[in-house]
Amino acid sequence: MSGHSKWATTKHKKAVVDARRGKLFAKLIKNVEVAARMGGGDPGGNPTLYDAIQKAKKSSVPNDNIDRAVKRGSGAEAGGAEYQTITYEGYGPGGVALLIECLTDNRNRAAMEVRTATSRNGGSLADPGSVAYLFQRKGVVVLLKEQDGRAVTEDDVLEATLDAGAEEVNDLGDSFEVVSDPGDLVAVRSALQEAGLDYDSAEVPFVPSMEVTLDAEGAGRVMRLVEALEDLDDVQNVYANFDIPEDVLETVDS
Repeated sequence: MSGHSKWATTKHKKAVVDARRGKLFAKLIKNVEVAARMGGGDPGGNPTLYDAIQKAKKSSVPNDNIDRAVKRGSGAEAGGAEYQTITYEGYGPGGVALLIECLTDNRNRAAMEVRTATSRNGGSLADPGSVAYLFQRKGVVVLLKEQDGRAVTEDDVLEATLDAGAEEVNDLGDSFEVVSDPGDLVAVRSALQEAGLDYDSAEVPFVPSMEVTLDAEGAGRVMRLVEALEDLDDVQNVYANFDIPEDVLETVDS
């Protein structure tokens, strides 16, 4: 998943500073609100909320917005929407498998917009179960290699997280990705903190079990489709089983 991960990391950095910052903020706030509704408003007793808050803070979402989202979700403040989680399955150019996670207060709107964005960008939706078997949930913690003037090595990361349940550590260029069982995510994240290592994100995404390697043309088409889907207000995450070799990724970036 190296090419896909590096692309995702690059895209995340750009997203924080691009013109869609307001859209990104809205999705992060929605995540916080739903996490508070599902597990309560105390981050200390709700790891999902804790990680949603940390992700929002690292993306420069104002603390007041985060606090209000927690209050709405936990019921301490009125005004929260009733969001539903819906996952759509589909195919992109080149036979790439897609899982599209939505968080919406209007199922019909979400379905229509996802279907339109997919078909307009060379993809198609599929029946439930068509591609889900190609993915599994994993705990994924990402941390930067450079931290407060310290160069973090792969050995540092392994030493800190191996006993906490880390299954593998991937080099993403300027960061490391620690993969674990979803149930070990909090332990891995906590182990890094105890070792004095700050993490950039801690999530439980769908990770593909097999991948489709793309050339420059295919990569461009799939990336346009994924970006069109991610630009929809109801779409929270898009997972796909593509791999882009580094030389191809550099061509697409340029």
